[in-house]
Amino acid sequence: MRRGIFLDRDGTVCEEVGFLDRPERLRLLPGAAGAIRRINGSGFLAILVTNQSGVARGLFDAAALDRVHERLAEALGAEGAHLDAIYVCPHHPTEGAPPYRADCDCRKPRPGLLARAAREHGLDLPSSYMIGDKAIDIETARNAGAAGILVLTGYGRQQRESLAAGTEQPVFVAEDLPRAVEWILERG
Repeated sequence: MRRGIFLDRDGTVCEEVGFLDRPERLRLLPGAAGAIRRINGSGFLAILVTNQSGVARGLFDAAALDRVHERLAEALGAEGAHLDAIYVCPHHPTEGAPPYRADCDCRKPRPGLLARAAREHGLDLPSSYMIGDKAIDIETARNAGAAGILVLTGYGRQQRESLAAGTEQPVFVAEDLPRAVEWILERG
C-alpha cells in the first residue's frame, strides 16, 4: 500500500486569511511549495484536506472554492510542485441550508476525508501523516489512525498551548511545513 502526507490548507500550506474566498487572496507560506515538491519526489502522496464551511455559510460557492484551488495548483506548479488530490468538506453542522448544513463524516476532526482518500488512492493510514496548524488536525490524524504533526504557522503557536494541556499530542511539532516534511522524510 501507498503512504500519504495529508496537508491542511489554511495556516499550513497557505497564509491564514479567514475565509479564503477569492484566488487573489491566496498566498503560499514561505517554503510550502518546496516542501510539497519534496513530498512529490519521496514516494508519499501529497493530499490536501480542508474544511471549507464558508460554502455552507453562504460566504462563497463551490465554484469560487474551485477557483481558489486552481490558483493554488498554479502557484505550486510554478515552483515545480503539485498536489496529488484535494479533499474538501463544505459542510457545517448548524450553519447554512441543506445540502451543506449537515452533520457529516468528512468535517475534520472526523476522519472521512482521510478515509476517502485512503480508499481512492490505496493508502495505508497507519503509515501516513497529517500536518496541520490546529488541534483538530491532530485529532483527525488520530481518528484516522495516522500520525499528526503540528506546525507553528497559522494558528499553530496558539494551538500548541491547548494541545500541551490536553490528551491529543502530535508526534512532532515543527516550525513550519518544510521542517515537518523534513522530519517525516528523515524517518523514511
